[in-house]
Amino acid sequence: MRIAFLATSTLMGGAEVQVLALADQLRARGHETIIISLIPPGPLDEEARKLGISTDSLGMRPGVPDPRALFRLARKLRAWQPDILHSHMVHANLLARLVRPLTHVPVLICTVHNMDEGGALRMGAYRLTNRLADLTTIISHAAADRFARIGAIPRDRLRVLPNGVDISRFRPRPELRDALRKELGVGDEFLWLAVGRFEPAKDYPNLLSAFAEVIAHRPRSALALAGQGFLREAMERQAESLGLKAQVRFLGLRRDVPELMSAADAYVMSSAWEGLPMVLLEAASSGLPIVATDVGGNREVVVDGENGLLVPPRDATALASAMRRAMGMPSGGLQRMGARGRARASEQYSLSQVVDTWETTYRELLDGRSAQLLASSGQR
Repeated sequence: MRIAFLATSTLMGGAEVQVLALADQLRARGHETIIISLIPPGPLDEEARKLGISTDSLGMRPGVPDPRALFRLARKLRAWQPDILHSHMVHANLLARLVRPLTHVPVLICTVHNMDEGGALRMGAYRLTNRLADLTTIISHAAADRFARIGAIPRDRLRVLPNGVDISRFRPRPELRDALRKELGVGDEFLWLAVGRFEPAKDYPNLLSAFAEVIAHRPRSALALAGQGFLREAMERQAESLGLKAQVRFLGLRRDVPELMSAADAYVMSSAWEGLPMVLLEAASSGLPIVATDVGGNREVVVDGENGLLVPPRDATALASAMRRAMGMPSGGLQRMGARGRARASEQYSLSQVVDTWETTYRELLDGRSAQLLASSGQR
């Protein structure tokens, strides 16, 4: 099959990482893949080209609507002639639906990656264009419930298909622990790790406030934050104002996240909202116990008390309490919690199983489209 992935961007977010993983895995299985981004190339564009995956861009400026992009996309699709157009994230989903009447792409699938993809205008746009997509998928049951409840996407046109994690890449690597902790300037402190863009959804102000409470009771603690984003400087100022400058490491963009997981004692996620975060699957697959806010599909990955602890969002005291509870567990208890998380990730979210499902879905929809064409041809 020829599969064109349309993504809002090729930045280092969870949705973009999943698009790259799908394109890579499907290419390895003999399919032809291309990734087209709405805005100019980001860091994952280079990663894609290293893997031999074709990439392209519509050249849109972030935050600036450009009707010309619709016709650029139509031209690219006519030239490449994919069997499947698979869009990801709200802007790409809506653009893919609008381009459908201008092309002869046999199958269009749109994937929703978040619990909240915008306000009434965007949800109304989804509602008006649902019939232009053959299928809309969504990454968690919690998100599916919300989209159906608000009438953005009818339940009978919505299928839950979760993200997948490469469990061979994200795995416990105890042999790397000491060297990585030395690089981070960490000794025997309890090290928390959080990975993600510095943006409102991740609610890092909540995390830093919680960590200040943790430090007040457990001074020998450290927090490593990996990622970039427009809120990073504000977070650095907040850490300094809370007296956390010595305990918080701002690592910037890291390309060694699978290895970095091995340096941590536990993973923490403070998000105000989520879909089904890739990094939570990665942390679970890496065998890390997890403390996370109970938002979106987080509870589908983290079973409270089994492989981690869940707390309400935007509640620094509850988050700090759960972090301290995890830190107070014996090391054997933490290890068992992490092992259960890896087993859950392997059983329910392994990338190979998810790609199997996507292949089956693509063929099912292509076969259905072929049958429709044959039936209409017979009627004529």
